[in-house]
Amino acid sequence: MTAVSHPELEALAARWGGARHDAYSGRALARAAEEYLSRRRPALAEFVLSVDGKEYPSVIAALADPSARFEHVELRLEPIPSPGPAWRFLLPFERLAFAEDGSVEIHPLEPGPPVRAIARVAPREHYLLRSQADEERAAKGGALSEPRSVTGTFAETAAACRESAIVPFGLAVLAYLPEERFRYELDLLHNALLPDPRAGRLAPSQRVRRSARFAWALDQYVARSDLSLLGTRCLEVLVESPGLTSVELSHVFGGVRELVDSALQGLVQHRLVTFDRRTGVYRPRLDTFLPGGDPTPTRLEVPPAVGDPALRTSVQELLAAADARATCPLCGAPLPAGPKSILCENCSAQVGTT
Repeated sequence: MTAVSHPELEALAARWGGARHDAYSGRALARAAEEYLSRRRPALAEFVLSVDGKEYPSVIAALADPSARFEHVELRLEPIPSPGPAWRFLLPFERLAFAEDGSVEIHPLEPGPPVRAIARVAPREHYLLRSQADEERAAKGGALSEPRSVTGTFAETAAACRESAIVPFGLAVLAYLPEERFRYELDLLHNALLPDPRAGRLAPSQRVRRSARFAWALDQYVARSDLSLLGTRCLEVLVESPGLTSVELSHVFGGVRELVDSALQGLVQHRLVTFDRRTGVYRPRLDTFLPGGDPTPTRLEVPPAVGDPALRTSVQELLAAADARATCPLCGAPLPAGPKSILCENCSAQVGTT
C-alpha cells in the first residue's frame, strides 16, 4: 500500500504549480506516478523521516510544509533490517543524520561509531509541472520551462523542487566517503529504501570502486544531461564495473534486452561508453567525467585505430582511470599491491607492441 496517495500529490502540485497546473497537468501527473509505481523494485526497508526536529509521515508531506527548511534531517529505518545480501553494493545503516553543512552521519547496522560523509540529494524520478498551454507553446517552437540542475544538500534540493514545481517520486542520497561513493535510493511514495539494482543480480566481484572525486563528476554530469532514465542507470552501473554485456545489464534491470540495447547505443552515440564488437562488452569512457574531459562528448573526434581497438590509450583516460582503485583502466583486471604500473602486465605488454 502506498504511503502517499494521489490526492496528496495533487494537493502538492496545486500548491506549487499555479497556472502551470491545470486538468492537463493533473492527468499527466497521475500517469507519471502510475508509471513510476509500475517500475518500483521491492523495498529493502521502510523509513521514518524527521525534518528540523519534527516528524513527518512522508517526504512529500514535509515538502508541502513551507516551514520545513530541511536544515537538519534524520532518516531512520523502522523496523531495522538485518545485514545480508540485500545490502550488497551499499553501506548498511540504521539511521542517516543530515547536518546543515551538507554532511551526513551514517550510523551502521553493526556496532561501531558513525561514518561521516558528504551528502548530496538528487531527484531520481519526478514530474515537472506543465500546463496544456505550456505544451502547445512548446509544440509551436516556443521555450519550454526546464528545471535547473538539481543536486545539492537536502535543503537546496527541497528549495529547487519548490521553486521549479518538481513533484519527486524518488530521491537519490549520494554519500561521498574519501575513497568511494554510495548511492541510496528512496521511494517517496512508499517511505522506503530501495536495494541497489545490482543486488542479487550481479556478483559483488563485478563492482569496481571509484574515488569520490570521480563519482562526484559523474553525478554532476548525470544531473545536467538529457539521458533517458534507463540510459542513466546503465551508465551508473557501467562506470562501477570492468565492463558488461547487454545481457548482463538486462538481467540487472529486469527488463527487455532490446530496451537495454537501445539505451546502450545511445550512450555509445554520446561517446560515454565504448563497445567491443568481438566480446559484446560495453566499457565506460572514464576521461569524460573528470576535469579536462570534453563536456560535450558527442562532439569528440574519433581517434584513429592503432593496434588492438579494445586498448584505448588516451592520456586523459589513463589519468582519469588512476582514480579507479587497484584496477587496470583498460581491462578492469585487479592490480597487485605496491607501486606498480597503472596497467596490468597483459595490457602493458599489448600497448607496448602497438
